[in-house]
Amino acid sequence: MQTSDQKWAAQAAAGDENAFRELYRAHVRPVYWIAQGILASPADAEDVTQETFVVAWRKLPALELQGESILPWLATICRFQAANRLRQRRRDQAHTADAVDETLLPDIVSVEEQVITAELAARIAAEVGNLNDLDREIFRLCASEGYAYQAAAEELGITHAVVRNRLSRVRTRLRGAVKEVRDA
Repeated sequence: MQTSDQKWAAQAAAGDENAFRELYRAHVRPVYWIAQGILASPADAEDVTQETFVVAWRKLPALELQGESILPWLATICRFQAANRLRQRRRDQAHTADAVDETLLPDIVSVEEQVITAELAARIAAEVGNLNDLDREIFRLCASEGYAYQAAAEELGITHAVVRNRLSRVRTRLRGAVKEVRDA
């Protein structure tokens, strides 16, 4: 049985824009969070997120998805795009008299941070993959697609309270997974 990511990736690799749109909707927020964590700039994070999906669209036909989720692959692309953005910032600063204070920018994107980010993305993807179907749908609607609790409840045919309580448990579970990766 294929996961949604596996199905969408195969269809998108064959040129199906709707399948790629589904991949985008499912993963745009985690990719943005990764970019924001590296760049510490919402505007740059938005640009890098878009660049990540443009690169993914171009490279998707050659992708051989190894796991159930495409998120680790997207996270890797995102990290490279963010590193390119940091290098561009440094070049721009070197050529601009009105450069911002260099202490605001990290000197390098450390390999350690890249490994932690990759492990974190993989762990989050694994945790989301281990959720039951209802919890995964609630997470997708609320956390990935930005639905309000009531809108998600109506979409799924359940109560607002069920959405709120289940999403709270999912977030607690994900925070625990993130803490484990950060502590390791």
